[in-house]
Amino acid sequence: MFKENGIEVKIKNNSSEPITNVEFTTTERIEIIKVERIEPNESITEFLSMKINKSDGAYTLTFNRANGMKELSGGGYYTNGGSLDHWVDFEVENDTTIVKFDGPIY
Repeated sequence: MFKENGIEVKIKNNSSEPITNVEFTTTERIEIIKVERIEPNESITEFLSMKINKSDGAYTLTFNRANGMKELSGGGYYTNGGSLDHWVDFEVENDTTIVKFDGPIY
């Protein structure tokens, strides 16, 4: 089955405050998933299309905490515009962000 080039992202807010201005993208910033607000104990799942990505890079999640601090969390890797992972999960805690990738099986 042919699946569109891209990666599924799940962002879960496990913190006690809402997070806002949530953005998930690649190094190339061609497509950007934007979510205005994720409340505590809520999560969103979206698919980031990478069909016009061309180079190598990584993924970046940025958001603002309730205290106004901007957080940046990243990781993973894609090559020649192609995702090596099927999905990535971000779990936002009060003091950190946990990132889990579906690593490729070699």
